[in-house]
Amino acid sequence: MPPTMAQISDPKIAFAYLRPACVLLTREPSVANVETVSGQLKDINDATLQQLQEYVLFPLRFVLKVPGPKKDKLVQAVAEAMSHILENTCVQSWETLHNLFSELCLCLCSPTDPGKPADTSEELKLAVLRCLDALLHAAYGDIVFKLFEPIMLPGLGAAISLLLALGEKEKSREVQAAALKCLQALILQCDCTQVHIVPSLEERRAIGSTMASFLPGLTTAIARIITGDLRQGHAVTVKAMKVLSSAVGLVMEDVQLQASEPCKTLSPNLGKITQLVVQRKQDWLKSTAGKLSVLMKKIISCTSAHRHWRVRLEMVELADHLLARCSRSLGECVGLLLEALVGAVNDEEPRVRERCEVALREVSQRNQSSSGDIPGERSSIQTFTDVLSENLHSLATSLPRLMRTSDDQKKLFVLNVFLGYLKVLGPLISVVLNSAAHLERISKALMQVLELDVMDVCIVEERSHSSTIETTSTSSDCCSAHTQRKHFLYFTDEKILSVLMEICRTLGYYGNIYLLTDHFLDLYRQSLAYRKQAAIVLNEIVRGAAGIGVVTESHGLEGEGHGHSTNKDDLKAAVMSVMEEYTSLNNWHLITVSEETNKDRQDQQLLSPPRLLSISNSDISNINVNSLQVIPSTLGSNSPSSSTSTIHQLNSNIWQLCIQLEGIACFSQALGRDFCPLLMTSLYSVLEKAGEETLLVSQAALGSMWVISKACGYPSLKELINENSDYLLNDISLNLQRLNQHPQAPRVLTVMLTHSDCSLLPLVGDIVQDVLMALDLSYDHTAALFCSVLHALMKALARWFPSSCNKTNESTRPQQTSTDQEVLDIRQFLLDYRKQKELAQGIGIEEDDTDNLDVPPPMECEDVEHNDGPNVKAELPSHLNITKDVMERCIHLLSDPSLRLRLKVLDVLELCVCVLSEKENELLPMAHRCWPALLQRLTADDPLAVLRAFRVLCTLGETCGDFLRRRVSKEVLPKLSSSLVRQAPISAKSGPVYTHTVAYKLQLAVLQGLGSLCQRLDLGEADLDAVCEACLPYLSCRQPTRLQEACLSVFRHLIQVDPDSFWFTLNELHCPSTYTPPHPDLLPIKLSGMGRPRDEYSDNVLKLLKEEFD
Repeated sequence: MPPTMAQISDPKIAFAYLRPACVLLTREPSVANVETVSGQLKDINDATLQQLQEYVLFPLRFVLKVPGPKKDKLVQAVAEAMSHILENTCVQSWETLHNLFSELCLCLCSPTDPGKPADTSEELKLAVLRCLDALLHAAYGDIVFKLFEPIMLPGLGAAISLLLALGEKEKSREVQAAALKCLQALILQCDCTQVHIVPSLEERRAIGSTMASFLPGLTTAIARIITGDLRQGHAVTVKAMKVLSSAVGLVMEDVQLQASEPCKTLSPNLGKITQLVVQRKQDWLKSTAGKLSVLMKKIISCTSAHRHWRVRLEMVELADHLLARCSRSLGECVGLLLEALVGAVNDEEPRVRERCEVALREVSQRNQSSSGDIPGERSSIQTFTDVLSENLHSLATSLPRLMRTSDDQKKLFVLNVFLGYLKVLGPLISVVLNSAAHLERISKALMQVLELDVMDVCIVEERSHSSTIETTSTSSDCCSAHTQRKHFLYFTDEKILSVLMEICRTLGYYGNIYLLTDHFLDLYRQSLAYRKQAAIVLNEIVRGAAGIGVVTESHGLEGEGHGHSTNKDDLKAAVMSVMEEYTSLNNWHLITVSEETNKDRQDQQLLSPPRLLSISNSDISNINVNSLQVIPSTLGSNSPSSSTSTIHQLNSNIWQLCIQLEGIACFSQALGRDFCPLLMTSLYSVLEKAGEETLLVSQAALGSMWVISKACGYPSLKELINENSDYLLNDISLNLQRLNQHPQAPRVLTVMLTHSDCSLLPLVGDIVQDVLMALDLSYDHTAALFCSVLHALMKALARWFPSSCNKTNESTRPQQTSTDQEVLDIRQFLLDYRKQKELAQGIGIEEDDTDNLDVPPPMECEDVEHNDGPNVKAELPSHLNITKDVMERCIHLLSDPSLRLRLKVLDVLELCVCVLSEKENELLPMAHRCWPALLQRLTADDPLAVLRAFRVLCTLGETCGDFLRRRVSKEVLPKLSSSLVRQAPISAKSGPVYTHTVAYKLQLAVLQGLGSLCQRLDLGEADLDAVCEACLPYLSCRQPTRLQEACLSVFRHLIQVDPDSFWFTLNELHCPSTYTPPHPDLLPIKLSGMGRPRDEYSDNVLKLLKEEFD
């Protein structure tokens, strides 16, 4: 038939058109005949088909009623044809509805066992289920409600059982979904897009009463489907959850059960059917709610953390639906449903999260609107607040156990539920926390969950040095990038920590700030075990109270319009109380060192009462022994066991300081510019910890300084320190005079110098003199404390007033390379040689002297010009005066017995030389004075000190090389050379253990520094020969590898000084090739190394010749 042909609209014509095919189908039931009828049905329009509905359905129903087995294809074809009729017409007859319903159910069930599905093809089952769904949708008017009359209970029960069996046990997902959709349509709860009958309250009550008979079996089977195999797919799970939501919501609906259900007298003709009828009385409701709570708990635990977001979304829909319709009848389930709902508040899927927030707002609004509506009952909002608070208390009680025993996914869900409760309660949190039991349980749960793992030995091992802490105004994230990650005992996932922190912030946002800070400060003071956790919680509570990092959607039980009530004054008062506790003596000055080093012993000597020395008074007898003696940060407690603190205790102290420093940063963020007045009491303490040796503490302090500077409006640490330098330096000056009580004052000055600029110099001048005076009065006790200050000071001066020291070093290198690349001019070489020979014989010396005298007069004229006034020495800049004073102290400290101190002093001395290099007249006398002490470090000290002293000597050589040449040649080289010669045979015969000896370290240090020293001082030929003789044995392959490498570096430097001589020396030792004269008249070249067999020196000699001369 052409596709453009119009459908038949005349019933007579349509009847005549369909009659032959219908008659044929009745006589000969076959697939072909069914398909013929089906094809002709499509040519009839809907209105006409409606009039012919009974006539057309008859042959199709007749095929189904024919006794005996039928082919699946035939039944499928009939079901599809009937589906077309039912989808386009309405069923207006109860008999038709009843008969078709029964016939279609018979097609699905087994002939031998009607309670089970037939073993037929999936296609047939799908076709019959679709036809059944179309039938239920086609039922018109009130006839569909006759399905729920008591007389229909057996048939309805059989159909429900059949559909549940298909939904649960069928392997095909499509059949499962179609069966569950039919079940939804059967109880008039379908959610498809078609037009549905909307039952009245009475009709809903009738349906609910009937479905109450099937609710236990239905919910049990649906629960098995929902919690079944994940391989069934999310679509089946979602559809099953919809059925459950619809069925429970229909049977347990509060509106139906508010008025007492009319007691119907059942017809005596029903017989045993009366046993199936359920009266929804109070005892039945209570029993059913209890059983449903067990099922709900199982379903919620399975779906709340389901991997597919649509299942989690449907779980939210289910909870919202039941809370909206059945909150009174399902009293035992309300807690579970709320838990499911609040657990989805922080879902990772935005659609789930948004739907959950809408649902929670609706819960809040429903309970507010119903508050007080029912006389004699408690306020509904009060009821829900009680339920939430009880659930919160129960969850807080089980939280530590769940965090210890569950996997990360379960932990995350539990914490999200906890957070959801807090968000739903909203401002009512303050009411709940007024209960001492709730506050105690929640706080103890947080204390146990947030317990830190402090057994990592790396924490206490890592050390920081003030010389390495360099930050600029553009490196605001440098500290946070290196922040150590906290390790907790009961979880590792960062998401879990994030939720815990949000819980604390939510408590701070909605709770009473005074109540919370007082309670957690009590926990902080009560137990060392809770101190770190309490500080973490306090930090986040303050941030939450300031509205930082808090999601403020209005889904609390008090609805919209109730905002955050903590004002700035309350917040500031809370911050001041917490910060006062943090920076108190017992909580701020904690032991963080793992063993008693030399420096620690010196600190203890300094802080011991019989040895206390004040900068302003050197008389020990004047010290008032009755004055207040405070335990210093490096001592911890008075007990003798403090020096043998365990790693656990040290790490715990380190983490406590880090958390408290983070807390001060949080407080500055919370208060913003209002934190500026608190800088007078907090900044000094933070600077103390920025100078700590423990890397973790110093990094935390620097990070805190950056946060504080941003919060208070300073663009960088430099501005933060400079703007507050007046009272900082005043505190330092006062505390330096009471070192027994304030041993950290030098560290504060060190940090200030490290992060400030030259504008600080005029202000620190007096304090520097105080420090130097302290060294003069008791350098044996205070040197370890103040040497770091002097090092930071000199490093700052070198940075603020750059000298020519580094520039000279950089400018000499390209000149050397360019000289090496010059082409040798033979003629000029011979002329110069002849002139030097004549001068040596005294020929032409007068002319040479005359020529040389032409140069100085301009210098003399300049001197005359500059000396017109009185002969007064120009006043040195303040930084040079300070440098000279520091260098004076370094000379005395170079012989200190502490190696650690000597190394630090050598570093300071090197910086002093760099700063003074711009004034040679000042540098040379100081170099002369420090030479004897430096000589001892070069020739008779630990290898580390020798290496550091070489560095100082090289720096001196760059600025006053000629001044040192003779001293080095006479006093240093002979001792170093003899030492190398003496040790060479020993190291050549040694084994691998030798590399751990002091002798080896000394050899290595000397060889590593000797080459650069010779090159920089431009030593004479005799000295170079002595060095060469001493180093040649170390070219042997029998020497340890590192000594060979160091020796090669010496020769590389020597070759730069005199390439010809050392080419000859190396070839005398081993010559790899012969040299043929370019002309017969020239004598052949004979070198001692020619023709020698390969020996222990060959490899290293060849390496040098190839690198330097090829």
